[in-house]
Amino acid sequence: MKNLTIENIVKVCEGTLYGKDWMKDHHKEAAGVVLDSRLLQEDYVFIATRGEKVDGHKFIPSVFEKGALAVICEDVPENLTGPCIRVENSFVALKKLAAFYRQQLDLKVIGITGSVGKTSTKEFVAGVLSAKYNVWKTQGNFNNEVGLPLTVLQLREEHEIAVLEMGISDFGEMHRLSEIARPDICVLTNIGQCHLEFLGDRDGVLKAKTEIFDFMNPEGSIFVNGDDDKLITLKEKWQEKLVTFGRNDTNDVFAMNEFSRGLLGSVVDVQGKIKVSSIRVPLPGEHMVLNALAASAVADQLGLSADEIKAGMKKVKSVSGRSNIIEFQDFVLIDDCYNANPVSMKAAIDLLQSASGRKVAVLGDMFELGEEEEKLHFEVGEYAKDKVDLLICVGNLAEHIYNGAMEQKEEVVFEALAAQVSGREDTVFYLKEKEDIYSCLEQILMPQDTILLKASHGMGFADIVSWFEKTYS
Repeated sequence: MKNLTIENIVKVCEGTLYGKDWMKDHHKEAAGVVLDSRLLQEDYVFIATRGEKVDGHKFIPSVFEKGALAVICEDVPENLTGPCIRVENSFVALKKLAAFYRQQLDLKVIGITGSVGKTSTKEFVAGVLSAKYNVWKTQGNFNNEVGLPLTVLQLREEHEIAVLEMGISDFGEMHRLSEIARPDICVLTNIGQCHLEFLGDRDGVLKAKTEIFDFMNPEGSIFVNGDDDKLITLKEKWQEKLVTFGRNDTNDVFAMNEFSRGLLGSVVDVQGKIKVSSIRVPLPGEHMVLNALAASAVADQLGLSADEIKAGMKKVKSVSGRSNIIEFQDFVLIDDCYNANPVSMKAAIDLLQSASGRKVAVLGDMFELGEEEEKLHFEVGEYAKDKVDLLICVGNLAEHIYNGAMEQKEEVVFEALAAQVSGREDTVFYLKEKEDIYSCLEQILMPQDTILLKASHGMGFADIVSWFEKTYS
């Protein structure tokens, strides 16, 4: 890792070095940096952190046995077996280290944020750019003040582009992420109703998300969804750097001749400042077209040809928990249960509509919506009412989804679900406990059903995905 020597680590982290007698070559560069001792390899640096359940300090002896180059820690063990760098706060040291390392690398960084669609947009941008460049992207959900530094520290000199997802829930977080990432290109997908508990309203969301510009390259570029009423206001301040994408033909890059292939995705022509005909968008849903537009616009700026854009688009794959289509013998499952807010809920319902056969939506609680959480859940229910054949609402807040879908609440006896489904085209049910969903689904699912699973991550709907895989695979 370029310039990541023990000497530089001590300076960057403002730490104190202990165990010099154990130190290997003073100028040797670290081979990697990890928080998880199980991932440690020879010449890696281990950062010992204290979590709610595990204290990484107890693994210090074992990582030296594995050949650790050094350890960053808050407390130095009594019997040293290797060099330890003591710091006041290990998580702060992680961020300082990542910020320093980012500036040692000669590569383009693309920062992606927004209320909805960050991960899928990241996958599109990274997939398309991989047709020309060596690309590293955020893995899984490593998009916060721990995950992003770790992602940066996974970069190597052979990488030409880093596509970094940047997620926040409060003011100031994006400022700190931007200081680490120092993006050359910023992509903003939309400004929706998320984290309102902390950000107040959509104007607050806009203010927090646009902190990404705080450490942007002065020569950098900004790509935004021009159909979003909040993002389009950035044009006034950032006119010369701003590129808009969207369905409206007033955008710099827009879509024409969209043709839906249902759950197989769509075909679209990209028009405007770039022209690419008949792009196959491999993931289903209208919102995926916006992701394809964003990726095409960024790729064009970075020198990809139309043929390279089309080739890269074929490499895009869905991520578990995010519009991931899983086919079973009798059912099709839309696994979109990583997270949820009102905008993404409605987009997922729209996606379900493109399925053939009976459309079943299992919707759970959406968290961090602030004072309007009941109203926002109710509106999702209203939206879903005429768009799905069977709606099952699960959780405390999901009762308001149920109410929104029903003109008048009906008490549903759980044991009688199967009987109530019989002969009814549009049916809505409410289950307070997630554990009841398994028996419910066993009673009411029919061959050729397509089932959408959507809720905030804290609802644990991934357990339902696992149940499907275990029961029907």
